[in-house]
Amino acid sequence: MPPPPRLFSAGLALTQLSLAACVQPLQLAHDDSPVVLAEQRIPGPSPALRGTFTVRTMYYGSGTDIRRPEYRDSVTLKTGTVDGSKLAGGTPAVLAPRKKYWGFGLDKMPVNGRVWYPEGNGPFPLVLIVHGNHDMKDFSDPGYQYLGELLASRGYILVSVDENFLNGNLRGENDARGWMLLQHLKAWTRFNDSTGSPFQGRVDMSRIALMGHSRGGEAVAVAASFNRLSHYPDDFNLKFDFNFNIESIVAIAPVDGQYTPADRPTPVSNVNYLVFHGSHDGDVSSFAGLRQYQRVQFTDGKPRFKSAIWMYRANHGQWNTNWRNLDNGRTSARHLDLRGLLPLAEQMRFAEVTISAFLDATLKDQQQYLPMFQDHRTAGGWLPKTIYLTRFQDAGFRPLAGFMEDVDLTTGTAPGVRIEGDSLSTWREGMMRLRNNGTNDIGHNAVWLGWNNRIAGDDTTKRGRPAAWRVRLTDSVRTAWRVGAGTALELSLLAQEAKPGPRKAATDTTAKADSTAKPPAPRRPATPRAKTPAKDTTTVELSVEFVDAAGVRVLVPLNRYGPVRRPPEMMVRRREGRDKAQFATRYESVLQTFTIPLADARSQDARFDPARLVSVGLVFDRTVAGTVMVSDIGLSNLRPAFLAPTSGGAR
Repeated sequence: MPPPPRLFSAGLALTQLSLAACVQPLQLAHDDSPVVLAEQRIPGPSPALRGTFTVRTMYYGSGTDIRRPEYRDSVTLKTGTVDGSKLAGGTPAVLAPRKKYWGFGLDKMPVNGRVWYPEGNGPFPLVLIVHGNHDMKDFSDPGYQYLGELLASRGYILVSVDENFLNGNLRGENDARGWMLLQHLKAWTRFNDSTGSPFQGRVDMSRIALMGHSRGGEAVAVAASFNRLSHYPDDFNLKFDFNFNIESIVAIAPVDGQYTPADRPTPVSNVNYLVFHGSHDGDVSSFAGLRQYQRVQFTDGKPRFKSAIWMYRANHGQWNTNWRNLDNGRTSARHLDLRGLLPLAEQMRFAEVTISAFLDATLKDQQQYLPMFQDHRTAGGWLPKTIYLTRFQDAGFRPLAGFMEDVDLTTGTAPGVRIEGDSLSTWREGMMRLRNNGTNDIGHNAVWLGWNNRIAGDDTTKRGRPAAWRVRLTDSVRTAWRVGAGTALELSLLAQEAKPGPRKAATDTTAKADSTAKPPAPRRPATPRAKTPAKDTTTVELSVEFVDAAGVRVLVPLNRYGPVRRPPEMMVRRREGRDKAQFATRYESVLQTFTIPLADARSQDARFDPARLVSVGLVFDRTVAGTVMVSDIGLSNLRPAFLAPTSGGAR
């Protein structure tokens, strides 16, 4: 028998009051976007604006789907099924109810897709997007309609691939997800080649991009890897024959490592790669895509690039309009702090801007959009106003110091390159890590550099020589890399919370003791330290140093090429203490990439000769004390389009 209404209401109110008491205050980092994104340096219309093509839609698939009428009654092109049972599986208790619900097993997976395409003869580039894991009965593939309509209007064929039958309680199936994408490309080859097909001759199979969200974000990397293999890595009996011209990959809040071919991280090479992730992702709680970003290699000499973007206040689900803010399932509002999330429309606009620009740049060679991936400030008028941390590397990048080659702090990556430090308090190398507990390294090292230019003592104004860290090139490296006015220094850096203490005063060992000296004054009692010191919000500033063979030395402020930030703090969980229990730190250490053209040093001092560069370095002359983490410092002969709008402005 239910309790009396009055008692029930009182109990409910007490429960709500108890829950409210456990909810932590909303905590958001200071938003510097009004300054950082104050300019729009790339001319022309936003890539998120609709194009001139009329958009059409259609479906292809089995024509026998018992759950969705669009894949039963509305298919324009019928496709067969494929046997994925070697790549995905489970116990009978898992597989039997799935087969009953779908009407088929993993040995007869359908090749279903919903298509948005431009009206016209083409040929048009082909883009596939695939969702990640979700409730298999809450279908995920319709959630990218906003991207389909935008991209089709701009001259792309976009397919939202149906893999809902791999969703739910399957595990270790990401190889199947990637393999299915290649089965769809096989189907599109037939659509393009078949007489009487509505797409005959209208698909440009030489310009293909794969996009994936969550588990789908790992699946696109798996597909790119499988695409060049002759056999399935886990079973020689499953032969591959793909070899499609996949030019570009987009990974949206991806997982990484759920599938490891031959027990190794998935290798990806010679594709353009874009990955982005939200700070308030309540599902994939760390920027796991940085691991794949670090693994992408360029070896074929073509002008490719990779970019990683961390977006503050974005979550996991709002990239898919069906998922919305339910990162933690239907109980998300009880577990996740949804109060600080960006509106759905803003998160979608970011996806529209970056994906459209990336595809235009990599599939259509529209180079006007390239600078936004090298420096996000150039697209300040297009991007939603929030905080971004961005990584970038192009195919022409050559590392001077990648910090992976040995344990010697004084050697670089390139042959003969030497590293030296001056007056540093901290100088150590180590693995970069994500904030989640457990296995959280990204497979790449960085160097930590700490300094304090103040001399210890009663005179708090006394300063020593600014600390510095330098990388010295050899003549052979400079010649082989064709270093000159078209070369740029690239490095990735993030300020840290640690602040070393003052330096010890230099001791004159030749001075004799003075017997007439007055005894030292009695020490004052130490001031008790605060239990919780105030958070240091001082802006970290430093200089980049270039030196040529004639000894001409030029210093340029690093902040001219982007904001030097400490990592923004974030609280994802709703209840007090949950973030601390789940995560190793309050922030994600995503480094910011800076690109400094040697021509800028030449413009500052006409005597400086970029072709005779002998060293590059960091001089800690603009902030008295601090620590920075640095990785991937090297040189690149960048395409002019990357440099044009980014040089100059001091933001």
